[in-house]
Amino acid sequence: MRKGGYREVWKVALPLLLSQACFVVMQFCDRIMLSRFSSHAIDAALSGGMLAFCFICFFQAVASYAGTFVAQYSGAGDSRNAVLSAIQGCWLAICGVVPIILMITFGNWIISISGHPSEVIVYEKQYFEILMLGGFLSPLNGALGGYFTSTLRLRVNWVVNTAGCLLNVLLNWVLIYGRWGFPVGGIRGAGYATLLSQGFMLAIFLAVFCFDRHVTTAWHDLRCIRFLRPRWRQLADILRFGMPNGVKLLSDICAFTIFVMFTGRFGNAAFTASNIAFSINNLAFAPLLGFGLAASTLVARYQGAGESSVAMRAGNRTLLLSLFYMIAVGLTFVFMARLYFTLFLTDDPIVTFDEVFAIGGPMLVIMAAWGIFDTVNIVIEQALAGAGDTRFVMVYVLITNWLLFIPGAAALVYWKFGILALWLWMAIYVVIASAGLWIRWARGGWKSNSLIDRPAM
Repeated sequence: MRKGGYREVWKVALPLLLSQACFVVMQFCDRIMLSRFSSHAIDAALSGGMLAFCFICFFQAVASYAGTFVAQYSGAGDSRNAVLSAIQGCWLAICGVVPIILMITFGNWIISISGHPSEVIVYEKQYFEILMLGGFLSPLNGALGGYFTSTLRLRVNWVVNTAGCLLNVLLNWVLIYGRWGFPVGGIRGAGYATLLSQGFMLAIFLAVFCFDRHVTTAWHDLRCIRFLRPRWRQLADILRFGMPNGVKLLSDICAFTIFVMFTGRFGNAAFTASNIAFSINNLAFAPLLGFGLAASTLVARYQGAGESSVAMRAGNRTLLLSLFYMIAVGLTFVFMARLYFTLFLTDDPIVTFDEVFAIGGPMLVIMAAWGIFDTVNIVIEQALAGAGDTRFVMVYVLITNWLLFIPGAAALVYWKFGILALWLWMAIYVVIASAGLWIRWARGGWKSNSLIDRPAM
């Protein structure tokens, strides 16, 4: 099997795609159940959930970046430091507990001034508060899950994610609608289902991690205190490269959250259509994250082994495979748009199906077009992160988000150009953003990066 070739990329990407596919099914079921419960609930779930993730994502990105160090150490054959890097990622996740909880009041204020309908605001606050109270679970799962991904124990992630998602679907049905003697929870039930399933996943990750061969070896060699204690140099290294990664993700999520908030200013039908279209977009977006994670993992491992040319080949092959996938999904957006919307919406007193689909149908066509360029964004961003080129990505994303994307979107809202003009602007932004990242990757300046000191051969 050729290093960095299609077969190796597919071998790594497939379990990650299956894991992300589980999240797609979970989110789809979540949105469908909420849409059957109330059209206000489906509106609130996307905006409230995005705002919660906006506050959590920085801590998740920093803690998860420990996985890049795990991959580079694994590529260099240093299993002990790979294990210790995962431990430091857990410490960084724990450090986020208090700040996340303290931000709940600020988030509720943002929701209050969003301009959304009052009924939606009530649901948004309920969902947001529940997700924030358990906000430490995602960073911890990211740190531990990243260890198994980066050491290519990919089946662990697939099994854990599948089990967690299946539990979430079951708990949604029970807690949203009030089955098996539980009270009807609505959007609160969806929030509690999310936290319980994340806690379940964390318990499995911890159990498997504790019995991992490299972990038990490091435990016996270093003993309890030396094994578990924070290691300041490793923490500093992870923060040095992980914080730009966290700022980049925070910028992306904040910008997207503001964009979602903007869509609520064009009326109920437009807001519902936009939220459903973004929920449908998860069909494409979530598996693309699997391709991106495969690119990051392979690039990091080959960078750690000192094989930059193989790292570039692996990144390029991953991008090509992900483009084939995105084209196939984009075609379904164009030719199966009505079927997608039928899954989410039935006529109710607030908005009718025809009103929503008249706006949502063109949105899916726009989404199919921008998906090609968004594929480049996702995969190349992750490949550059695997190589340690996080500072450039951070600066570039900050510039494009806050000097281009949001000002342009705000102008369209102010001048009342309409929801479809807002979506077209997002497509233009994605094209511009992907071009800069591709140029950075193709020039190959990242090849001289290394996050670790490789042992002398």
